[in-house]
Amino acid sequence: MTMDMASIAVASVFVLFVALEILLGRFLHREAARRSDVILDVGSNILVPLVILPLVLTASHGLAEAMFPGSEGMLSGWPWWAMFGVLLVADDMTQYWWHRLSHTSWLYPLHRAHHSAGYMSVRIVYRNNLIYYAMMPGIWLSGILVYWGFLPVYLVYLVLKMAVVISAHSSVPWDERLLQWRWSRPLMWVVERLISTPTTHAAHHGLHEADGATFYKGNFGNFLFLWDVIFGTAKITRRRPESFGIEEMAPATWFEELVWPLRQLRAGFSRSLRRGREPS
Repeated sequence: MTMDMASIAVASVFVLFVALEILLGRFLHREAARRSDVILDVGSNILVPLVILPLVLTASHGLAEAMFPGSEGMLSGWPWWAMFGVLLVADDMTQYWWHRLSHTSWLYPLHRAHHSAGYMSVRIVYRNNLIYYAMMPGIWLSGILVYWGFLPVYLVYLVLKMAVVISAHSSVPWDERLLQWRWSRPLMWVVERLISTPTTHAAHHGLHEADGATFYKGNFGNFLFLWDVIFGTAKITRRRPESFGIEEMAPATWFEELVWPLRQLRAGFSRSLRRGREPS
């Protein structure tokens, strides 16, 4: 698999879920989406995959060479399963911790754009502050590993991960039927503890913690939900919240959420909460 093939595969999964959401009337979200949401959704889905991620990956190659001159391809002889396992830890587990850390008051300004949408959709897959992605440890580590010879395995890993991430954010709950059918329930018991699903991830985006389905204090996993199981932040209710967004939060401009959250970072996000509750 080449980089172009991987990009086409990820884009195809994204377009597939866009088409499904459109066909089912779950893409535009006219009642919940504001003008700022459209700007955030479009801006992030263009700037993150086409600008921020390539820049970080390129810079990480330079960092790898600076740390170990002449090291390009030095790990290319590793077996594929070892590379895949290392990527799960270096990329996905570190993203779990970065995501979890970003739910503390002092870093939440970098992540609040992802939760300020009042809907679930593929529209919000990349919806985050640009700095959030530029500083994400897993992307830097992945770039270094690619420089050291992980590229063929990384491309397969990336397609699998993004397929899960895209489907987990979609407003099309592909897991609901599988959770209802008797023959598939045992399989889904494993699946929902292994990878992120629309139901478990929707709980993380819920608006009202009191509804019993919302759990923004956990379910941080991106590719593997297993990290939540291992580190004690998993909640599986098999119910989706009725509404989405951020509870008890002062407003911010789309520019602050997408590009420049300096004012909120200086003030400390805890002081921007109306009743002092920290996001977690």
